[in-house]
Amino acid sequence: MEKQVKRIVKEVGKVLLGKDQQIKLALCCLFAKGHLLIEDLPGMGKTTLSQALAAVFGLDFNRVQFTSDLLPSDILGVSVFDKSSSQFQFHKGPIFTQILLADEINRTTPKTQSALLEAMAEAQVTVEGETRALPTPFFVIATQNPVTQSGTFPLPESQLDRFLMRIELGYPDPQAEMDLYRGGDSRELLHKLKSCLDTKQLQQIQQAVDKIKATDKLLDYLQRLVLYTRTAVEFDYGLSPRGALALLRSAKTWALIDGRSYVIPEDVQAVLPSVVGHRLAAAADFGGDGGALVTKILSSVDVVD
Repeated sequence: MEKQVKRIVKEVGKVLLGKDQQIKLALCCLFAKGHLLIEDLPGMGKTTLSQALAAVFGLDFNRVQFTSDLLPSDILGVSVFDKSSSQFQFHKGPIFTQILLADEINRTTPKTQSALLEAMAEAQVTVEGETRALPTPFFVIATQNPVTQSGTFPLPESQLDRFLMRIELGYPDPQAEMDLYRGGDSRELLHKLKSCLDTKQLQQIQQAVDKIKATDKLLDYLQRLVLYTRTAVEFDYGLSPRGALALLRSAKTWALIDGRSYVIPEDVQAVLPSVVGHRLAAAADFGGDGGALVTKILSSVDVVD
């Protein structure tokens, strides 16, 4: 498993230079059957990462550019009357794919944002009273610009919670950026990426996550991390049980990626920033963001009680 991940990271790294850790986190999210939120400035490679992941797994890929006038039917689909049959025919929207890139999701209205909720939670959509299953696997990668930029609608907490992980790509390091200059536009290499795993192998990895063991001591450590977010004065509110389960599943997946059949505290620590950063809010007098809260958690809760 570890060798497979390294091969995938290397292949995706051909178009997303110097971002091996972020690629590995994105793989962890996919293997854990979650959905990924990427928050960063425009031009950082968010779309490139999405397209590269679809290429290396050989998955169907659709991209939706979210704008202020986008309607739910533009994503889910719509029924159109067919004169020849005198019946309404449903035309599937772009959500009927294996990897959906919801580009700049916070530039559309809350009504359209919420159209993704059922799909992300249940892998199905209900249109005009009829429920339709989505393809398997179904992986949403949403990108959003910083809320300080104009024309954005902040995602509500209920929708943020649907994303297993949130990551930032950030600026490339100097060496990677020099390689980018020398090599030209790396997106031109997307069609040359090799498929590393097929759909069946991906599903086998996703199923293998359930077999990863977590000892009582490990679960005690995870529970103390969660309880700290609910009791410490720095937090406006703490992690929900769903957030705690998301942390556990992500840690199990990280252990699997590293070639182990059991979870260690370092697995929890590795995924904690990406899993809980967008699920927590700081108290009014704390003055920090999600990243500062994560640092506070890790420095305040010992591995051994």
